[in-house]
Amino acid sequence: QVRLVESGGGLVQAGDSLRLSCAASGNIFSINSMAWYRQHPGKQRELVAGLPSRGDIYYADSVKGRFTISRDNAKNTADLQMNSLKPEDTAVYYCNAYVLSPPGTIASWWGQGIQVTVSS
Repeated sequence: QVRLVESGGGLVQAGDSLRLSCAASGNIFSINSMAWYRQHPGKQRELVAGLPSRGDIYYADSVKGRFTISRDNAKNTADLQMNSLKPEDTAVYYCNAYVLSPPGTIASWWGQGIQVTVSS
């Protein structure tokens, strides 16, 4: 079993910054990739930023230049620094990780989600 816990959400004004953190714990041998998704009310969950173990970092066009994803492999954490926030960034944000667990299974795990609200 793997657990992902998000923190750092809240209510801010347009133009402000927030930093979301995701901490993975449990039956972890290694983490292949970590990513942040968000879900607006009534819409499908969308990928915001992805950080694979190898390869290029992905950012949705809507957040390029404003959001930065980072990982601490030693701590099994991933952060999302969000600057110049806009009202349209208001959503529930989810952390996702592809985890290799003993004895050798890979599975996708999700956090419980955290609310980010940006007022105009």
